[in-house]
Amino acid sequence: MTLTTGTRLGRYEIRSQLGAGGMGEVYLATDTELDRTVALKILPTQLASDQQRMHRLLFRAASLNRCGADQRFSMMVR
Repeated sequence: MTLTTGTRLGRYEIRSQLGAGGMGEVYLATDTELDRTVALKILPTQLASDQQRMHRLLFRAASLNRCGADQRFSMMVR
């Protein structure tokens, strides 16, 4: 699923693709509610449907919130 500049996913607006690989695609985006730059990771369907892998990914994402930086994560399922 390659997204183009200007595509909206909920509150996020895609600016550019940062990378892609077996774990999904990463995009530079704008959080339009908080007016800040974020990185979005779009997971392939087979990864998103694996509960064990999703648990590990969410655990890693939550650990970013404990780094002391103003970082947050959210999850959207399409």
